Amino acid sequence: MQFFVEKNSVVRKIWGKSDTVLFIFAGASAEFALNKAVDWLYFTGKLPADPLKRLFSTVTYARQIVFAKQDDALKAIDKIASIHSGVERNRGTTIPDWAYRDVLFMLIHYSITSFELMERKLSDEEKEEVYNVFYRTGTRMELKDLPTSYKEWLPVRQEHLKNDLKKTKYTIDLFKQYKKNLGAVRYRILVEAQMLVVPEIVKKLLAFRNFSLLKPTVPIYKLARLLKLDSFIKDILLPSAYKKEIKELDVVT
Repeated sequence: MQFFVEKNSVVRKIWGKSDTVLFIFAGASAEFALNKAVDWLYFTGKLPADPLKRLFSTVTYARQIVFAKQDDALKAIDKIASIHSGVERNRGTTIPDWAYRDVLFMLIHYSITSFELMERKLSDEEKEEVYNVFYRTGTRMELKDLPTSYKEWLPVRQEHLKNDLKKTKYTIDLFKQYKKNLGAVRYRILVEAQMLVVPEIVKKLLAFRNFSLLKPTVPIYKLARLLKLDSFIKDILLPSAYKKEIKELDVVT
């Protein structure tokens, strides 16, 4: 039986643990807010209305792709493309190709930085493996101008960061929605988590500190995880309405 991502792939390890997945979307939620095409996420009203629900919806699609059989993964990718095509028809214009690439690039970057924060450093071969999974995803979506390797992607990623990010009224509003949905304490935790994984240009645009208050707690959390206390910590820190969804993120133990 052929899978889109091999069973022993590091990509399954990355996307099979709630710790890394939550950091992936913490980082992506910051960068999303700065993207010059973020108005597309406002068009349907789903993202600003409930950012957490949107997050877990995206997680569902990602997990379908990473853990699915080849044919099922391709169907999931095609469904994503179909949904966006419907939004384009309703708005009467086309989502720019660079905006699709930006989203793909976020998933690559935060997959790597989140795993390295919570687990260990990845080898060059493993980073190439991460890139290849999302490269194949983008190719299936018929995205243009995708670099063919991780090393070729690195300078292209930097160009995208430089050209496609800007702090706008949508950025400000989206962070207000994060705070409204999470509450003041959990919102502060989100921002501190974002500081741990976002690139320098994102920190600069969002006026983030270079040092996150969560950094000293990461080794403590890893110890708590060894002692099987991480679920207790998550129950305290994360919204109770999403306990079930967060628990389901732990595919790989």
